[in-house]
Amino acid sequence: MTDGSSKADVSLRAGARSDGVRVTAIEVIAIVVSLLWIIGVAIFFLVLPGDDEGAAQVDSLRFVMTLMAIFLPIAMIWIAALAARSAKVVRDESQRLQSAIDAMRQTYVADRQSRGAGIEPTVERKLNEIARATQKTETTLATFATSRPAERVHAAPAPVATGSDDQPSLALGTTAEDIAPPISRPDLVRALNFPDTEADEVGFAALRRALKDRNSKQLIQASQDVLTLMSQDGIYMDDLRPDRARAEIWRRFSQGERGKSVAALGGIRDRSSLALTAGRMREDAIFRDAAHHFLRKFDQMLVAFEADATDEDIAALAETRTSRAFMLLGRVTGAFD
Repeated sequence: MTDGSSKADVSLRAGARSDGVRVTAIEVIAIVVSLLWIIGVAIFFLVLPGDDEGAAQVDSLRFVMTLMAIFLPIAMIWIAALAARSAKVVRDESQRLQSAIDAMRQTYVADRQSRGAGIEPTVERKLNEIARATQKTETTLATFATSRPAERVHAAPAPVATGSDDQPSLALGTTAEDIAPPISRPDLVRALNFPDTEADEVGFAALRRALKDRNSKQLIQASQDVLTLMSQDGIYMDDLRPDRARAEIWRRFSQGERGKSVAALGGIRDRSSLALTAGRMREDAIFRDAAHHFLRKFDQMLVAFEADATDEDIAALAETRTSRAFMLLGRVTGAFD
């Protein structure tokens, strides 16, 4: 338990103990005033000389007036005392509650600061691991691409250009991405879901193959950006359970249809995630630009993917973390309208 919580509990326990039955200054004053009033009334009625003719008889009306003169002021005194005590209890309780709220607020702020300083969210940690693995893969590819021509120079000091088909020459500026074979649909789907853990060798292998493809690499980087930004607001794709849309609806969207016929793609129902995302789209220009860039890249990928994909391929694509981010951002931005 944190210090703030301990302070709140101590304050509340102290308040509970103070609410016990005890005599306060208010009761003491009321008792003293009541005794003084009784003594004064006794002196008034006992010391003053009575009527000679009716000294032995007491009139009933006079008796009632006497009782009222004695007890009515006393009742008023104690009503005022109880009202003052209640007001004091309310003030004390308000102070205790305010102290407890302040302590809990300090605890909450300290907890958020400690989370931001030393505790990294799970999804953000995974994305950072993916980023490091991506950087390592790109470094390896760059090393491979720059080391092979040097070996050829040492092996063949006087290279001879040939025009045969079995030994094609590469133009200057050609990169490994330009000559890499197109990525398969299963590898692309697995890469867009990102590896689950550090031990997900199949996922990292698919991710490395996807990063060799120019278009896939751009989409993966855009997806990683928006997933990282949304994780800062506590929005994680693993927590979302969107309504599934048929493959036919995904095909209609990729072919340019909008409106009610493709509205099922916005199957994210989590109100908190929708509200947080919509608020950040309005207030954060960096997040807004990243979201629109991601939506464009996903739309371009979907057009090429859908052309040769089976319904099973599209269903698998819809289950990825990247597709869930697309469904969330698409609904917030009105991409399906």
